[in-house]
Amino acid sequence: MAQRTVLVVLFDQVQSLDVTGPVEVFAGAERHTPGTYRIGTASLDGAPVRTSSGLTVVPDRSLADVPRPDTLVVPGGQGTRSPDPRLTDWLRVHGPHVRRLVSVCTGAALLAGAGLLDGRRATTHWAYCDRLAREHPAVQVDPDPIYVRDGHVATSAGVTSGIDLALALVEEDLGRDTALTIARHLVVFLRRPGNQAQFSAQLAAQTARREPLRELQQWITEHPGADLGVETLAARAGLSPRHFARAFRAETGTTPGRYVDRIRLEHARRLLEDTGDGVEQVSRASGYGTPEAMRRAFAKALGTSPAEYRRRFRPAPAH
Repeated sequence: MAQRTVLVVLFDQVQSLDVTGPVEVFAGAERHTPGTYRIGTASLDGAPVRTSSGLTVVPDRSLADVPRPDTLVVPGGQGTRSPDPRLTDWLRVHGPHVRRLVSVCTGAALLAGAGLLDGRRATTHWAYCDRLAREHPAVQVDPDPIYVRDGHVATSAGVTSGIDLALALVEEDLGRDTALTIARHLVVFLRRPGNQAQFSAQLAAQTARREPLRELQQWITEHPGADLGVETLAARAGLSPRHFARAFRAETGTTPGRYVDRIRLEHARRLLEDTGDGVEQVSRASGYGTPEAMRRAFAKALGTSPAEYRRRFRPAPAH
């Protein structure tokens, strides 16, 4: 098996976890299967860089001296906001010629600035998706997934999603068993699917200002298997269905139906991950009623079946 080179680009005010997360995954793969990866780091002039948390990182060499890598990883951080034009130029020249071009978090802004995301679907940290879409209208920004792959380009969301993406790349290169071994060593799940939402349903929705609606949000979370139709929820909130639907959307930023869908999906995922309950039991407890209804919801939201989701995410029993 040919050794694959992985190059991580460094710059001042880089986010340290964006660098070390993927590096630990690829280094773990190299330890598991020696000769598979050669990992290196490089900055514009080869000088040390200071991360956004104050750590100093010493690169292996300068970007001018690196041979073409197999996989090029571009991390994010505060340094992506006003990047050195020389870095943008280097990415513009070299990015199209690597086998895999990867960004972590706001590293997507560097790729976009170099024109490498034009016409492609991409993601970044949820807090910067609007900015990325506004500043680079040629990029199809998707704010929901933890990572997106479009051709040879892969972009990931907030810092820890870089680990998820790196595990996916190792699984692609070396197989599931190797990636699973690394995931266990790092004490992370193998692996969150790329289209899993960046954060939970409760975090994704705003908290309502009015106490009855706030209490209702909490009640929905605690009773996903109940009748959660608009009429029932409106009655609990003491409002007419029309007034309730309008107020709920105005105060939470989403419709009651969409909020319920997210809560039920999240509840079902937790049961599949944490319990041995059968699919039929999980579907009832989560408010889907039937396994088929839950299967359709999983296929639409996550692109996978409940059974496959459980296979991926339920921790292996301890031996």
